[in-house]
Formats: sequence, C-alpha cells, structure tokens
Amino acid sequence: MHERNEEMKNSLDSLWKRGCDFLGVQHAILGGAMTWVSEFNLVSAISNAGGFGVLACGAMSSDLLIQQIRKTKEMTKKPFGVNLILMHPDIMELASACVKEGVTHVFLAGGFPEAKLIDFLKKENVNVIAFAPSLIMAKKLIRMGADALVIEGMEAGGHIGPVSTTVLAQEILPHIKDVPVFVAGGIGRGEAIASYLKMGASGCQLGTKFVCAYESQVHANFKRAFMRANARDAVVSTQIDERFPVIPVRGLSNQGTKDFLQCQRQVIEKVDKGELTLKDGQLEIERYWAGALRKAVVDGDVEHGSLMAGQSVGMVSKEESVSDIIQGLVTEAQTFLKPLNRAAPL
Repeated sequence: MHERNEEMKNSLDSLWKRGCDFLGVQHAILGGAMTWVSEFNLVSAISNAGGFGVLACGAMSSDLLIQQIRKTKEMTKKPFGVNLILMHPDIMELASACVKEGVTHVFLAGGFPEAKLIDFLKKENVNVIAFAPSLIMAKKLIRMGADALVIEGMEAGGHIGPVSTTVLAQEILPHIKDVPVFVAGGIGRGEAIASYLKMGASGCQLGTKFVCAYESQVHANFKRAFMRANARDAVVSTQIDERFPVIPVRGLSNQGTKDFLQCQRQVIEKVDKGELTLKDGQLEIERYWAGALRKAVVDGDVEHGSLMAGQSVGMVSKEESVSDIIQGLVTEAQTFLKPLNRAAPL
C-alpha cells in the first residue's frame, strides 16, 4: 500500500513539476483572482497551503494594491502573484507598483496586453502570465514574451469568453510546449486537474472553489448563496444590443441579473437620445458590475448584488479551510492517477 501511494504521489508530482517549478510551489493549484474576494487573507492562505495565491487588483489604486501586497507578505513567505486588469486606466502605474514591491508573477487579464507593458515587466525580471482565448492568440502572446499562459473556459465565474474549457484545452494544449499552460474554468475536483495535466497542462486555476473557505473574508450571505447553489444557477448575463459588446458575466441568477438588463436598456436609451456617447455608455454598463459585486461580496446584498460564480459552484457545499480544500484536490488527483495495470488480488 505504501508503495502504491508513493507511485500515485510521484505520478502527480511528475505531471505538474513544470508548473510547480515555474510558480515555486508544492502544488500547481492557483487561486483564481476574484475582485473583492482574492485579498490578502485568502491569497496568503492559499500560498501557505502549498498552492499559489493571486491578488485581484480590480479597480484598486496603486496605493491600495501596495497595501494588499505588503499585508500578504506579512502573512506568508511563500510565492504569490498579482492579477492586473488591462482596461485599468493606470495599468503602467500598477505594474510599476508590482515591480517596486518585489512581486514575482503578474497576471494580465481582461484584454490583450500592449507590448510595452510586457517588455517593462520582463526587463524587471517579473514573470508575465497572460490569458489566451485561442491558439492563435496563445502563439502571439508567447512571441510577445509571455512566460506562461492561462486558458480559461466559459464555465468560469465572472467575465468569460465564448468557448468551453474542454474545447480550449484540446485546441491549445497539444500545440503549446514553449511555456507552461494553466487551465481554468469549471474545475472543482482533483480528477479534473489530473485530466488536464495528462493532456499537457502544467497546473490548474480554481476560483469558485475557494470562495467559501474559512479564510475567505466575503460576507456570510455570499457564502450561503454559494453553498445552496447548483451548476444550473450560474448563468451568463444577456447582451441586448450589439452596439454594447458587454463582456459576458457568469453569476448566480437573482434580482440583480434582471437589474442589469434594465441598466442596459436605460443606457441604450440615453445613447439613442444623445445624452451619452457610445463609449461612455459602454463604460457605464461595465461599471455596473464593479458596484454590484461589492454590494454582494462586502455588504451581503445577495438579492441585488452580483453573485459571480463558476459552474463548479454546485461542488461547494460547506465551509472548510484552504488547507483542507487543497489537500482534498491533491488526494482526488492522486487517486485518479493510481496505476490500473496491476493484477487484482485473488
């Protein structure tokens, strides 16, 4: 039995060694960056448990981001990263803050990064991780200098693309060998992690799985909503006018979902009347999510706030420690990878 357990462990260790080495961690399990959720308490707990925590910068100022980085460093000596949203108006200032604070890994999300941003981070010896929505974009990001990629499918919570995780994995993993690739979107168990590792991934990123951890500081109402939900409750927001290319957002259906449709209608009416420019209208719609998410996560208004959640929410049924969550994922992956070629005992 001891020999078999060692084989299982070594198999998992071998499969995600590249990801572990790149991140500097024991387990190539990343905590997906979630605005208002992935703050220093949760991020440090993930890193302390052997995973890789990622701070969500969201709409923070550089001063607030620096505070979060420093507080995280007070709570862990292990590696962690920072996720920057590319549409942030002060993106270069935020990147500079990461460099000054000694952040080793920066994730660039929510768009396609400019070459000058990647070049700046690379010159400062920061590992750059970019999100690739397709094989063509993955290859382009690597040519631009990305050190690793995340491919995130539409099963994820929050802002999503149009393609499923399994299709993205099949499209990209067999062809990208130059850099580590981490898979995200709809992952809630270790068996799924092991499957993507066997396909060529270097690790996996999970967000929804960590929302109800003891160390997560979200409002109790927010956690209860997650623990009561199933996969079918995590629906995608509706776009009602093609002039307003609202990035689809996956979350739990509530009154806020209906409020968002009304928000779109009101903005469209203002634009049609000439009271708002098209660009300002698009920004107003996008700002809706920032306020609605805070309303749910921080204030606990789960009826009118935004309950961004991935489809794996149905696998979140209780509060537990980050350490137990990660160990559970590792055990599931190891068990899934157990050798099948041994003769059954007589």
